[in-house]
Amino acid sequence: MNRDKEKISTEITELRKQRDSLRNRLEAIEQDYKKGLSADSEERAIQLENADVLEGIAKATAEELHRIEDRLSELTDTLAE
Repeated sequence: MNRDKEKISTEITELRKQRDSLRNRLEAIEQDYKKGLSADSEERAIQLENADVLEGIAKATAEELHRIEDRLSELTDTLAE
């Protein structure tokens, strides 16, 4: 059983690293949105083109973050048993 707990603890550690990385990515995307659009029309056009891509990245990141948080919860519950 100790071996199982070690494996679970290792997985928790790795998932926490991934979770933190995804949270940082979402924060960076949010900060990018908060900057607003450039006054330069050419730059603004590029920003608008990239907005859809950024939105897709944010959505995929949030979904992965949710999966990781669910798995962390499961593993934490398992360790508590």
